[in-house]
Amino acid sequence: MIFDTHAHYDDEAFDGDRDTLLSSMNENGIANIVNVGASMESSAESVRLSEKYDFIYAAVGVHPNDTGNLTEGDMETLMNWCKRDKTVAIGEIGLEYHYLEPDKDIQKKWFLRQLDLAAELNMPVIIHSRDAAAETFDIMKQYAGRLSGVIHCYSYSQEMAKEYVKMGFYIGVGGVVTFKNGKKLKETVEQIPLDRIVLETDCPYLSPEPNRGKRNSSLNLPYVAAEIARIKGISDKEVIDRTFENARLLYRIME
Repeated sequence: MIFDTHAHYDDEAFDGDRDTLLSSMNENGIANIVNVGASMESSAESVRLSEKYDFIYAAVGVHPNDTGNLTEGDMETLMNWCKRDKTVAIGEIGLEYHYLEPDKDIQKKWFLRQLDLAAELNMPVIIHSRDAAAETFDIMKQYAGRLSGVIHCYSYSQEMAKEYVKMGFYIGVGGVVTFKNGKKLKETVEQIPLDRIVLETDCPYLSPEPNRGKRNSSLNLPYVAAEIARIKGISDKEVIDRTFENARLLYRIME
């Protein structure tokens, strides 16, 4: 059975068939899903989904592009959501320098604030980083030994991935590993140990080949597992079984 460590089933792309799709997961080999917040609104929806479906867990947090209007009151709300039984992480949080909206100072302020909240609550973090490799890494080094979590949708060098692994982080691998232009991620997967890799979709985005360009869902994860298996020269089952255990360890789900 497969564990999708990062999905966005609250997204409007699923408004037409959300319940039907989610109800089909178990029969198609998907055991668990973490629905990840990217704003206060989507975090609330993640909590709602986790309460509706027994196999879904929630992560709550605010993506850097949505930090412009955050308040300390919002941090109190996040803290309260984190106290619910099925909230397993704070995320996705980080730095997004591709669009630079809002500006870097605001993004960093709320990234650090949410990291501090995670450290205070002893919760894993889900890190988003785009065009901000060095700055994200420098910040995470400051929290080494205090925080654990996953570097979501990893897109940087294999050397940096190895450093994150040394710090105790997992590397999130999704559909990009199947792309012809996904060479950097393929190299990273080859170089880091399987016990530090978790499967993710980021659905509805980043569908793997052969469904690239279509709406993504957890049902596509066998393609990701197969590519990791090919790169590492092992069976698909070994990838699926190991990444399932990795996800449980990452999110501290021991049931």
